[in-house]
Amino acid sequence: MQNPAHLLQRIPPKARLALLALALLGVALVGLRRFAQAGAETFQGYVEAEYVHVASPVAGALSELRVSRGQEVRAGAPLFVLEQDYERAALAVSTHALKQAADRLANLQKGQRPTELTAISARLGQAGTSLRLAEAEFKRRQKLYEERTISAEEMDRARTEYEIKTQQVREMSANLSTARLGGRSDEIAAAKAEVEAAKARVEQAAWTLAQKSQAAPAAALVFDTLYSQGEWVPAGKPVAVLLPPENIKVRFYVPEEKVGAIRIGQEAQVRFDGGAQAVPVRVTYVSAQAEYTPPILYSSDNRAKLVFLVEARPAPEQASLLHPGQPVDVRLTLSAGK
Repeated sequence: MQNPAHLLQRIPPKARLALLALALLGVALVGLRRFAQAGAETFQGYVEAEYVHVASPVAGALSELRVSRGQEVRAGAPLFVLEQDYERAALAVSTHALKQAADRLANLQKGQRPTELTAISARLGQAGTSLRLAEAEFKRRQKLYEERTISAEEMDRARTEYEIKTQQVREMSANLSTARLGGRSDEIAAAKAEVEAAKARVEQAAWTLAQKSQAAPAAALVFDTLYSQGEWVPAGKPVAVLLPPENIKVRFYVPEEKVGAIRIGQEAQVRFDGGAQAVPVRVTYVSAQAEYTPPILYSSDNRAKLVFLVEARPAPEQASLLHPGQPVDVRLTLSAGK
């Protein structure tokens, strides 16, 4: 068997160069094939949006529409106002009811007025004077009875008058103490409960009034407005439709043999017609369930027809470059062997 080196020397120089070029080309083709398997892949997809429908939980006529379609709004910017006459009146009524309940509680806690206490004290003084007079009369009658000067009937009358005056003094003294204490504990507790209920009614009325005007929950694009000024808006029906930039996403489908190479958080590039440069996105969702391209029989021969939904989102500052419904090409770098 001849040495390969001797055989190579017998080949003309030009033929040797041709063979060397063919060998290098083969190596290059193998490398390109491996790079394609482990390189970037392009998938077709489209842009989708998650809209925010802003509505009021309370029905009413649309009094003011403060935004228009296509307008950019900041977080907290006013969007619309429904008529508020009834809610303002309800808030005023509940506020007055709260004040009335609070005044009643304060009155029960303070007791009677100073002039009323003075009148009760005066009556107590009069009762005390009558008691002293009745006591002196009783002692005088008692001494006369012991001397057998008066009858037993007169003695009993003096004793009875003295006891009546004594009870009157006790009664007036108790009335004065009660007047100084104020209302009874159960009355005060009931008045406190009434105040708390009135506060709750005020808060409810204020909340209902506040719901008649709605603001943007986040910075967004006003995608659409659904009512005109003066129209009746049922409760819970959206008046404005917002599109925050962070709610824009790209959806595309990846074949079954390639989905395993995609990871959450992986970066990708999105291109679209008329775009001067690619928009960077980051994979946020990979479906755990396969979907099917048009009717197939599930077998090993057509597994390639299984596809998985993948979603990616751009940075909020670049989301405005993408538009809902727009077809796009998503370019991903896949790991080798996928």
